[in-house]
Amino acid sequence: MYMYFPTNYVWSMSVVATLNNGGLIDDVDKASRPVLQASEQGDDVGTELLYGSWQAVADRILASAEEDVARGWKHGAAEKYYRAALYTSQAERLQSPKWEGRKAAYQKSIDLLLTHVELGGVPLTVVDIPYTGDDAPAGSALPGYFLRAPGEGPHPLVVMWNGLDSTKEMMYTSGFPQQLAERGISTLMMDPPGSGEALRMRDLRARYDTEVWAASTLDWVEEHAAELDVDPARVGLVGWSLGGYYVPRAAAFEKRIALAVAWGANYDWAAVQEARRRREGENPVPHYWDHVHWVFGAEDDGDFRAKTKNMRLEGVVENITVPFLVTHGIGDRQIPVEYAHKQYEAAVNSPKRELRIFTQEEGGAEHIGIDNMPYVGQFTADWVAETFAELAEA
Repeated sequence: MYMYFPTNYVWSMSVVATLNNGGLIDDVDKASRPVLQASEQGDDVGTELLYGSWQAVADRILASAEEDVARGWKHGAAEKYYRAALYTSQAERLQSPKWEGRKAAYQKSIDLLLTHVELGGVPLTVVDIPYTGDDAPAGSALPGYFLRAPGEGPHPLVVMWNGLDSTKEMMYTSGFPQQLAERGISTLMMDPPGSGEALRMRDLRARYDTEVWAASTLDWVEEHAAELDVDPARVGLVGWSLGGYYVPRAAAFEKRIALAVAWGANYDWAAVQEARRRREGENPVPHYWDHVHWVFGAEDDGDFRAKTKNMRLEGVVENITVPFLVTHGIGDRQIPVEYAHKQYEAAVNSPKRELRIFTQEEGGAEHIGIDNMPYVGQFTADWVAETFAELAEA
Protein backbone atom coordinates (compact mmCIF):
# COMPACT_ATOMS: atom_id res chain seq x y z
CA MET A 1 0.00 0.00 0.00
CA TYR A 2 1.17 3.52 -0.78
CA MET A 3 2.34 4.98 2.54
CA TYR A 4 2.07 8.73 2.04
CA PHE A 5 2.65 9.05 5.79
CA PRO A 6 5.57 6.59 6.15
CA THR A 7 5.07 5.93 9.87
CA ASN A 8 1.28 6.13 9.98
CA TYR A 9 -0.79 3.29 8.52
CA VAL A 10 -4.17 4.67 9.53
CA TRP A 11 -3.69 8.10 7.96
CA SER A 12 -2.09 6.57 4.86
CA MET A 13 -5.08 4.28 4.40
CA SER A 14 -7.33 7.33 4.05
CA VAL A 15 -4.99 8.76 1.42
CA VAL A 16 -5.12 5.51 -0.56
CA ALA A 17 -8.91 5.26 -0.25
CA THR A 18 -9.25 8.85 -1.46
CA LEU A 19 -7.01 8.29 -4.49
CA ASN A 20 -8.82 5.06 -5.38
CA ASN A 21 -12.21 6.76 -5.11
CA GLY A 22 -11.69 9.67 -7.47
CA GLY A 23 -9.49 12.05 -5.50
CA LEU A 24 -6.77 13.89 -7.39
CA ILE A 25 -3.17 13.36 -6.37
CA ASP A 26 -2.41 17.10 -6.40
CA ASP A 27 -5.37 17.80 -4.09
CA VAL A 28 -4.34 15.02 -1.73
CA ASP A 29 -0.74 16.20 -1.64
CA LYS A 30 -1.79 19.79 -0.87
CA ALA A 31 -4.06 18.49 1.89
CA SER A 32 -1.57 16.07 3.42
CA ARG A 33 1.83 17.72 3.10
CA PRO A 34 1.14 20.33 5.83
CA VAL A 35 0.51 17.53 8.37
CA LEU A 36 3.38 15.20 7.49
CA GLN A 37 5.19 16.09 10.69
CA ALA A 38 2.04 15.69 12.78
CA SER A 39 1.57 12.17 11.37
CA GLU A 40 4.81 11.08 13.04
CA GLN A 41 3.26 11.54 16.49
CA GLY A 42 0.96 8.52 16.14
CA ASP A 43 -2.56 7.89 14.91
CA ASP A 44 -4.44 9.90 17.52
CA VAL A 45 -2.43 13.09 17.87
CA GLY A 46 -3.03 15.70 15.21
CA THR A 47 -6.26 14.43 13.68
CA GLU A 48 -7.91 17.84 14.08
CA LEU A 49 -4.94 19.39 12.27
CA LEU A 50 -5.44 16.86 9.50
CA TYR A 51 -9.12 17.74 9.22
CA GLY A 52 -8.30 21.44 8.98
CA SER A 53 -5.70 20.84 6.29
CA TRP A 54 -8.00 18.66 4.19
CA GLN A 55 -10.87 21.08 4.63
CA ALA A 56 -8.78 23.96 3.36
CA VAL A 57 -8.42 22.08 0.08
CA ALA A 58 -12.07 21.02 0.04
CA ASP A 59 -13.22 24.58 0.66
CA ARG A 60 -11.12 25.93 -2.22
CA ILE A 61 -12.72 23.35 -4.50
CA LEU A 62 -16.15 24.25 -3.14
CA ALA A 63 -15.60 27.94 -3.91
CA SER A 64 -14.74 27.02 -7.50
CA ALA A 65 -17.82 24.81 -7.70
CA GLU A 66 -20.04 27.66 -6.57
CA GLU A 67 -18.58 29.85 -9.31
CA ASP A 68 -19.45 27.13 -11.82
CA VAL A 69 -23.02 26.96 -10.53
CA ALA A 70 -23.38 30.72 -10.88
CA ARG A 71 -22.42 30.40 -14.55
CA GLY A 72 -24.72 27.43 -15.13
CA TRP A 73 -21.85 24.94 -15.49
CA LYS A 74 -23.51 22.03 -13.73
CA HIS A 75 -21.26 19.20 -14.94
CA GLY A 76 -18.04 20.82 -13.77
CA ALA A 77 -19.66 21.87 -10.52
CA ALA A 78 -20.95 18.35 -9.87
CA GLU A 79 -17.44 16.89 -10.18
CA LYS A 80 -16.04 19.48 -7.79
CA TYR A 81 -18.77 18.88 -5.23
CA TYR A 82 -17.93 15.18 -5.48
CA ARG A 83 -14.27 15.78 -4.64
CA ALA A 84 -15.11 18.18 -1.82
CA ALA A 85 -17.50 15.59 -0.37
CA LEU A 86 -14.91 12.83 -0.69
CA TYR A 87 -12.18 14.80 1.08
CA THR A 88 -14.54 15.93 3.83
CA SER A 89 -15.78 12.39 4.39
CA GLN A 90 -12.32 10.85 4.60
CA ALA A 91 -11.05 13.55 6.98
CA GLU A 92 -14.13 13.26 9.22
CA ARG A 93 -13.63 9.48 9.51
CA LEU A 94 -10.33 10.00 11.35
CA GLN A 95 -11.70 12.26 14.07
CA SER A 96 -12.31 11.41 17.70
CA PRO A 97 -15.90 10.69 18.77
CA LYS A 98 -15.29 13.35 21.42
CA TRP A 99 -14.47 16.07 18.88
CA GLU A 100 -17.15 18.76 19.10
CA GLY A 101 -17.08 19.44 15.36
CA ARG A 102 -17.79 15.90 14.28
CA LYS A 103 -21.53 16.10 13.61
CA ALA A 104 -21.17 19.29 11.63
CA ALA A 105 -18.32 17.80 9.59
CA TYR A 106 -20.34 14.70 8.81
CA GLN A 107 -23.42 16.71 7.85
CA LYS A 108 -21.22 18.75 5.53
CA SER A 109 -20.08 15.57 3.78
CA ILE A 110 -23.72 14.57 3.24
CA ASP A 111 -24.74 17.99 1.95
CA LEU A 112 -21.82 18.16 -0.49
CA LEU A 113 -22.48 14.68 -1.85
CA LEU A 114 -26.20 15.31 -2.34
CA THR A 115 -25.42 18.55 -4.16
CA HIS A 116 -23.18 16.52 -6.47
CA VAL A 117 -26.08 14.10 -6.99
CA GLU A 118 -28.52 16.91 -7.80
CA LEU A 119 -26.22 18.76 -10.19
CA GLY A 120 -25.03 15.57 -11.86
CA GLY A 121 -28.48 14.06 -12.36
CA VAL A 122 -27.45 10.89 -10.53
CA PRO A 123 -30.37 8.43 -10.14
CA LEU A 124 -29.88 8.26 -6.38
CA THR A 125 -32.65 8.57 -3.81
CA VAL A 126 -32.37 9.19 -0.06
CA VAL A 127 -34.36 6.60 1.88
CA ASP A 128 -35.29 5.87 5.49
CA ILE A 129 -35.99 2.28 6.49
CA PRO A 130 -38.07 1.71 9.64
CA TYR A 131 -35.96 -0.08 12.22
CA THR A 132 -37.74 -2.19 14.78
CA GLY A 133 -34.84 -3.44 16.86
CA ASP A 134 -35.74 -3.90 20.52
CA ASP A 135 -32.93 -1.52 21.50
CA ALA A 136 -34.14 1.31 19.26
CA PRO A 137 -36.55 4.09 20.24
CA ALA A 138 -40.00 3.98 18.68
CA GLY A 139 -40.04 5.48 15.21
CA SER A 140 -36.37 4.78 14.51
CA ALA A 141 -35.20 4.46 10.93
CA LEU A 142 -31.97 3.45 9.22
CA PRO A 143 -30.68 5.89 6.59
CA GLY A 144 -29.69 4.82 3.11
CA TYR A 145 -29.15 5.74 -0.53
CA PHE A 146 -30.83 3.85 -3.34
CA LEU A 147 -29.02 3.87 -6.69
CA ARG A 148 -31.31 2.70 -9.50
CA ALA A 149 -29.83 0.60 -12.30
CA PRO A 150 -30.53 1.83 -15.85
CA GLY A 151 -32.99 0.11 -18.16
CA GLU A 152 -36.18 -1.79 -17.59
CA GLY A 153 -36.58 -3.92 -14.49
CA PRO A 154 -37.35 -5.45 -12.20
CA HIS A 155 -33.65 -5.40 -11.35
CA PRO A 156 -31.79 -7.53 -8.84
CA LEU A 157 -30.84 -5.58 -5.73
CA VAL A 158 -27.71 -5.53 -3.61
CA VAL A 159 -28.08 -4.26 -0.07
CA MET A 160 -24.66 -2.94 0.91
CA TRP A 161 -23.49 -2.63 4.51
CA ASN A 162 -20.37 -0.85 5.71
CA GLY A 163 -18.22 -1.74 8.69
CA LEU A 164 -16.97 -0.21 11.90
CA ASP A 165 -16.01 3.25 10.66
CA SER A 166 -17.11 3.77 7.05
CA THR A 167 -20.34 5.38 5.83
CA LYS A 168 -22.90 5.13 3.08
CA GLU A 169 -21.22 8.16 1.51
CA MET A 170 -18.03 6.11 1.23
CA MET A 171 -19.98 3.27 -0.37
CA TYR A 172 -21.08 5.66 -3.08
CA THR A 173 -17.61 7.09 -3.64
CA SER A 174 -16.08 3.59 -3.72
CA GLY A 175 -17.58 3.19 -7.20
CA PHE A 176 -18.94 -0.27 -6.42
CA PRO A 177 -22.64 0.66 -6.70
CA GLN A 178 -21.84 2.18 -10.10
CA GLN A 179 -20.08 -1.05 -11.11
CA LEU A 180 -23.22 -2.96 -10.17
CA ALA A 181 -25.42 -0.51 -12.08
CA GLU A 182 -23.38 -1.19 -15.23
CA ARG A 183 -24.44 -4.82 -14.81
CA GLY A 184 -28.14 -4.00 -14.36
CA ILE A 185 -28.14 -4.31 -10.57
CA SER A 186 -29.55 -1.65 -8.25
CA THR A 187 -27.92 -0.91 -4.89
CA LEU A 188 -29.27 0.07 -1.50
CA MET A 189 -26.37 1.58 0.48
CA MET A 190 -27.18 1.52 4.18
CA ASP A 191 -25.69 2.77 7.40
CA PRO A 192 -26.45 -0.07 9.84
CA PRO A 193 -26.76 0.62 13.56
CA GLY A 194 -23.41 1.82 14.87
CA SER A 195 -22.16 3.45 11.68
CA GLY A 196 -22.45 6.58 9.58
CA GLU A 197 -25.58 8.65 9.96
CA ALA A 198 -27.31 5.97 12.05
CA LEU A 199 -24.67 6.47 14.74
CA ARG A 200 -23.72 10.11 14.35
CA MET A 201 -27.17 11.64 13.91
CA ARG A 202 -29.61 9.03 15.23
CA ASP A 203 -27.67 7.45 18.10
CA LEU A 204 -28.42 3.90 16.91
CA ARG A 205 -25.77 1.53 18.22
CA ALA A 206 -24.35 -1.69 16.81
CA ARG A 207 -25.45 -5.14 17.92
CA TYR A 208 -24.20 -8.64 17.20
CA ASP A 209 -27.46 -10.16 15.88
CA THR A 210 -27.46 -8.53 12.46
CA GLU A 211 -30.42 -10.53 11.20
CA VAL A 212 -32.56 -8.04 13.16
CA TRP A 213 -31.81 -5.09 10.91
CA ALA A 214 -31.65 -7.38 7.87
CA ALA A 215 -35.27 -8.32 8.52
CA SER A 216 -36.30 -4.65 8.80
CA THR A 217 -34.57 -3.92 5.49
CA LEU A 218 -36.09 -6.85 3.61
CA ASP A 219 -39.57 -5.99 4.90
CA TRP A 220 -39.10 -2.48 3.49
CA VAL A 221 -37.76 -3.75 0.16
CA GLU A 222 -40.73 -6.10 -0.27
CA GLU A 223 -43.15 -3.27 0.50
CA HIS A 224 -41.49 -0.89 -1.99
CA ALA A 225 -40.36 -3.36 -4.65
CA ALA A 226 -42.68 -2.01 -7.35
CA GLU A 227 -41.66 1.64 -6.99
CA LEU A 228 -37.99 0.67 -6.71
CA ASP A 229 -38.37 -1.57 -9.78
CA VAL A 230 -36.51 -4.42 -8.06
CA ASP A 231 -37.11 -8.15 -7.81
CA PRO A 232 -37.68 -9.03 -4.13
CA ALA A 233 -36.70 -12.65 -4.86
CA ARG A 234 -33.21 -11.51 -5.92
CA VAL A 235 -31.88 -9.44 -3.04
CA GLY A 236 -28.26 -9.98 -2.08
CA LEU A 237 -26.12 -8.71 0.78
CA VAL A 238 -22.60 -7.31 0.41
CA GLY A 239 -20.64 -6.08 3.41
CA TRP A 240 -17.06 -4.90 3.73
CA SER A 241 -14.74 -4.85 6.74
CA LEU A 242 -16.91 -5.45 9.83
CA GLY A 243 -19.65 -5.98 7.26
CA GLY A 244 -17.74 -9.21 6.59
CA TYR A 245 -19.18 -10.35 9.92
CA TYR A 246 -22.54 -8.58 9.61
CA VAL A 247 -23.45 -10.13 6.24
CA PRO A 248 -22.67 -13.83 6.89
CA ARG A 249 -24.48 -13.62 10.23
CA ALA A 250 -27.58 -12.13 8.57
CA ALA A 251 -27.48 -14.60 5.66
CA ALA A 252 -27.32 -17.51 8.09
CA PHE A 253 -30.59 -16.59 9.80
CA GLU A 254 -32.57 -14.39 7.36
CA LYS A 255 -33.62 -16.80 4.61
CA ARG A 256 -35.01 -14.19 2.20
CA ILE A 257 -31.45 -13.23 1.25
CA ALA A 258 -30.53 -14.67 -2.18
CA LEU A 259 -26.72 -14.35 -2.03
CA ALA A 260 -24.08 -13.02 0.32
CA VAL A 261 -20.60 -11.50 -0.01
CA ALA A 262 -18.13 -11.08 2.84
CA TRP A 263 -15.75 -8.40 1.52
CA GLY A 264 -13.13 -9.07 4.17
CA ALA A 265 -13.63 -12.19 6.30
CA ASN A 266 -14.36 -11.01 9.83
CA TYR A 267 -14.76 -14.56 11.14
CA ASP A 268 -13.98 -13.84 14.80
CA TRP A 269 -14.18 -10.13 15.53
CA ALA A 270 -14.21 -10.71 19.28
CA ALA A 271 -10.80 -12.40 18.99
CA VAL A 272 -9.53 -9.50 16.88
CA GLN A 273 -10.29 -7.17 19.80
CA GLU A 274 -8.19 -9.29 22.13
CA ALA A 275 -5.34 -9.17 19.60
CA ARG A 276 -5.65 -5.37 19.44
CA ARG A 277 -5.36 -5.19 23.21
CA ARG A 278 -2.05 -7.00 22.76
CA ARG A 279 -1.18 -4.44 20.03
CA GLU A 280 -1.17 -7.06 17.32
CA GLY A 281 -2.08 -5.85 13.85
CA GLU A 282 -3.28 -2.40 12.87
CA ASN A 283 -6.30 -0.39 13.98
CA PRO A 284 -8.68 0.96 11.32
CA VAL A 285 -9.12 4.42 12.89
CA PRO A 286 -7.42 6.69 15.43
CA HIS A 287 -8.86 6.93 18.94
CA TYR A 288 -9.74 3.25 18.49
CA TRP A 289 -11.11 2.29 21.90
CA ASP A 290 -13.12 5.48 22.19
CA HIS A 291 -14.50 4.71 18.74
CA VAL A 292 -15.63 1.13 19.44
CA HIS A 293 -17.20 2.12 22.76
CA TRP A 294 -19.15 4.80 20.87
CA VAL A 295 -20.24 2.34 18.17
CA PHE A 296 -21.62 -0.17 20.66
CA GLY A 297 -22.82 2.28 23.30
CA ALA A 298 -20.44 0.73 25.83
CA GLU A 299 -19.84 2.40 29.17
CA ASP A 300 -16.39 0.89 29.60
CA ASP A 301 -14.21 -1.94 28.31
CA GLY A 302 -16.03 -4.57 30.34
CA ASP A 303 -19.35 -3.49 28.86
CA PHE A 304 -17.78 -3.48 25.38
CA ARG A 305 -16.51 -7.05 25.83
CA ALA A 306 -19.95 -8.18 26.97
CA LYS A 307 -21.69 -6.58 24.00
CA THR A 308 -19.27 -8.06 21.44
CA LYS A 309 -18.50 -11.49 22.90
CA ASN A 310 -20.87 -13.18 20.42
CA MET A 311 -19.34 -11.60 17.33
CA ARG A 312 -17.97 -14.89 16.07
CA LEU A 313 -19.09 -16.91 13.07
CA GLU A 314 -18.04 -20.36 14.22
CA GLY A 315 -21.23 -22.44 14.16
CA VAL A 316 -23.02 -19.67 12.25
CA VAL A 317 -21.63 -19.76 8.70
CA GLU A 318 -22.69 -23.40 8.50
CA ASN A 319 -26.29 -22.13 8.32
CA ILE A 320 -25.75 -20.21 5.08
CA THR A 321 -27.73 -21.97 2.35
CA VAL A 322 -27.31 -19.44 -0.49
CA PRO A 323 -24.37 -18.60 -2.80
CA PHE A 324 -21.54 -17.12 -0.73
CA LEU A 325 -18.40 -15.25 -1.77
CA VAL A 326 -15.51 -14.52 0.59
CA THR A 327 -12.82 -12.05 -0.52
CA HIS A 328 -9.72 -11.06 1.41
CA GLY A 329 -6.34 -9.42 0.92
CA ILE A 330 -3.34 -11.61 1.58
CA GLY A 331 -1.60 -8.71 3.33
CA ASP A 332 -4.55 -7.50 5.41
CA ARG A 333 -3.01 -5.84 8.47
CA GLN A 334 -6.30 -5.65 10.39
CA ILE A 335 -7.98 -9.04 9.93
CA PRO A 336 -5.86 -12.23 9.58
CA VAL A 337 -6.11 -13.90 6.17
CA GLU A 338 -6.57 -17.25 7.95
CA TYR A 339 -10.08 -16.05 8.85
CA ALA A 340 -10.99 -16.05 5.15
CA HIS A 341 -10.08 -19.72 4.86
CA LYS A 342 -12.01 -20.56 8.03
CA GLN A 343 -15.09 -18.68 6.84
CA TYR A 344 -15.02 -20.35 3.43
CA GLU A 345 -14.37 -23.84 4.80
CA ALA A 346 -17.23 -23.53 7.30
CA ALA A 347 -19.81 -22.62 4.63
CA VAL A 348 -20.47 -26.27 3.84
CA ASN A 349 -24.17 -25.79 3.08
CA SER A 350 -23.77 -23.02 0.52
CA PRO A 351 -24.67 -24.31 -2.95
CA LYS A 352 -22.04 -22.04 -4.51
CA ARG A 353 -19.16 -20.88 -2.36
CA GLU A 354 -16.03 -19.16 -3.54
CA LEU A 355 -12.90 -17.83 -1.87
CA ARG A 356 -10.85 -15.12 -3.57
CA ILE A 357 -7.55 -14.04 -2.00
CA PHE A 358 -6.01 -10.94 -3.62
CA THR A 359 -2.22 -10.89 -3.80
CA GLN A 360 0.46 -8.24 -3.53
CA GLU A 361 1.38 -8.65 -7.20
CA GLU A 362 -2.11 -7.97 -8.56
CA GLY A 363 -3.19 -5.48 -5.89
CA GLY A 364 -6.08 -5.61 -3.46
CA ALA A 365 -3.86 -7.26 -0.85
CA GLU A 366 -4.65 -4.81 1.96
CA HIS A 367 -7.76 -4.61 4.15
CA ILE A 368 -10.87 -4.89 1.92
CA GLY A 369 -8.53 -4.42 -1.04
CA ILE A 370 -8.28 -0.73 -0.30
CA ASP A 371 -4.96 -0.52 -2.15
CA ASN A 372 -6.77 -1.46 -5.40
CA MET A 373 -10.44 -1.19 -4.59
CA PRO A 374 -11.75 -0.77 -8.18
CA TYR A 375 -10.09 -4.08 -9.09
CA VAL A 376 -11.64 -5.89 -6.14
CA GLY A 377 -14.98 -4.23 -6.88
CA GLN A 378 -15.01 -5.41 -10.50
CA PHE A 379 -14.41 -9.01 -9.46
CA THR A 380 -17.12 -8.82 -6.81
CA ALA A 381 -19.62 -7.16 -9.16
CA ASP A 382 -19.00 -9.81 -11.82
CA TRP A 383 -19.53 -12.61 -9.29
CA VAL A 384 -22.76 -11.01 -8.07
CA ALA A 385 -24.06 -10.50 -11.64
CA GLU A 386 -23.16 -14.05 -12.63
CA THR A 387 -24.85 -15.48 -9.55
CA PHE A 388 -28.03 -13.43 -9.94
CA ALA A 389 -28.23 -14.65 -13.58
CA GLU A 390 -27.87 -18.24 -12.41
CA LEU A 391 -30.61 -17.74 -9.83
CA ALA A 392 -32.93 -16.30 -12.49
CA GLU A 393 -32.41 -19.42 -14.62
CA ALA A 394 -32.95 -21.88 -11.80
